[in-house]
Amino acid sequence: MPVRQLPEQVVNRIAAGEVVERPASVVKELVENAIDAGASRIDVFTDGGGRRRIGITDDGSGMTHADLSLAVDRHATSKLDDEDLLRIRTLGFRGEALPSIGAVAKLGITTRHASEPHAWSLSVEGGEKSDVMPAALGQGTRVEVNDLFYATPARLKFLKTDRTEAEAIREVVRRLAMARPDIAFSLAGEERAPVTWAAALPGAAGRLTRLGDILGADFRACAIDVRAEREGVTVEGFAAAPSLTRANALGQYLFVNGRPVRDKLILGAVRAAYSDYLPRDRHPVVALFVTCPPQEVDANVHPAKTEVRFRNAGLVRALIVHALKEGLAREGKRTAANAADGAALSAFRPAFTPPPRPGNWDWRSSPTYPVNPVRSFDGADPAAFAEPGQAAFDVGAPTADVRFEAAPSADMLDRPLGAARTQIHETYIVSQTRDGLIVVDQHAAHERIVYEKLKASLAKNGVQRQILLIPEIVELDEATVEKLLDRSMELASFGLAIDSFGPGAVAVRETPSLLGKANAAGLLRDLAEHMAEWDEALPLERRLMHVAATMACHGSVRAGRRLKAEEMNALLREMEDTPNSGQCNHGRPTYVELKLSDIEKLFGRR
Repeated sequence: MPVRQLPEQVVNRIAAGEVVERPASVVKELVENAIDAGASRIDVFTDGGGRRRIGITDDGSGMTHADLSLAVDRHATSKLDDEDLLRIRTLGFRGEALPSIGAVAKLGITTRHASEPHAWSLSVEGGEKSDVMPAALGQGTRVEVNDLFYATPARLKFLKTDRTEAEAIREVVRRLAMARPDIAFSLAGEERAPVTWAAALPGAAGRLTRLGDILGADFRACAIDVRAEREGVTVEGFAAAPSLTRANALGQYLFVNGRPVRDKLILGAVRAAYSDYLPRDRHPVVALFVTCPPQEVDANVHPAKTEVRFRNAGLVRALIVHALKEGLAREGKRTAANAADGAALSAFRPAFTPPPRPGNWDWRSSPTYPVNPVRSFDGADPAAFAEPGQAAFDVGAPTADVRFEAAPSADMLDRPLGAARTQIHETYIVSQTRDGLIVVDQHAAHERIVYEKLKASLAKNGVQRQILLIPEIVELDEATVEKLLDRSMELASFGLAIDSFGPGAVAVRETPSLLGKANAAGLLRDLAEHMAEWDEALPLERRLMHVAATMACHGSVRAGRRLKAEEMNALLREMEDTPNSGQCNHGRPTYVELKLSDIEKLFGRR
């Protein structure tokens, strides 16, 4: 078959296949055009998940008669003043969006430029452009897209339900609204209740307001300000404290020079920064904004401009990790149980509130009333004072080994974690502060302390080790032994020296002195399980930190160990001096704090 030039209409439809993937793609392109036009308010309306209708209205600069006629032609753009694609300062720049949309849908544009006496309108149906006609519009531009993919019916089969497509549109608008808090957005349609995001003040406070409006009040309450800058590249934004997590990484947002992008770079960097704070199956919520010179990033690597390529990707990754780690270390005392959503307080609230009692109401007829209700009596009821009636006052035997300590000194009450007053269930330390009380999980707290000491010792001069007088022989299956021996050099860097002791056995000759008398068999089994999940792409540093975390778990104070008052207070003081002591190595909170005002609310005192 000879080579031939494709017709313009076919070329436009091929381009539309790359640019217009679904209704959300149309919304993205049109809203980006509105942002580039300097709009301060953008209204989005959709019907049928964007399949039947999409309407975008903005108050931007608009277009003149000549610009409007040229705007729907391929590769016509006002956003490139030269041919340098490495200095892109706008969201759009290819000039493909409008002609691509017009090739597969019914496109109508009404716009007014400040220099024009009135507005102008133009329509494109299936790639056929109409004449420019006078129209009425106060300011800016209004774009309507009807019957999407009517010119390419086969594409309709690949669309999902209206609700799913509407949710994709909502996510696109959310990301663009997060990128530009200075612009007011509204989103309406048959599939959803109208949503409005008012323009926020400039600066970090306004950005946090917009992020809180979109990501929720819980994000605003536990957001940590992060920032790092080097070699002209700036990373700033907000990261949620470890108290707020998700089951997937969809809550991680990256913006490069104001452009929302999806990049594996952020996933790896965020995972590395939060590795000491979260369980392996939880993901944090972050919104990071990268600003760099345009020539340092290539925005022309994806048809939909959803991906970018950095000239120095290692620098950007290092800045993200540094900014997050610095912010998390600064706010290291925030714990999951102390989140602003009241999780700790709600655990203390009564689970049941009896309904109001009408005069002829019989408690036995209510399926929601407790089996053994505590009743009040207006008159004497002899049956209520009989022996069976006293069962409600039988509280049973004590369930905790509560030991109260002497009154603490005033200076200890002023410490961040207060003074230890008692230990309950040989697991939890209850301390008193000047304005509340704190419950500490002794194992989780000491686990973090040992972990941080191991890291500090490794960074300074290596982990101090103790030689066992008699090597401890640990029997394991041969596959596990091979895994451990393959990593023996990494284990030795933490003071754990092991040798082969025949098939299916390992001899432990040295252990880290910080661990004291550790259970070598349990430690080695846990280490082998973690090593089975590693791959060679995992950096050595992260592998070493996994080893340190596992060792810290085995070398910390166990739940069930009875502590003296001096030991409890010493643990509290070490927690205050240890970074990141709000969570253990597995992401669990180490303590719960209840303010006196919160306790008074529980008992109706305020």
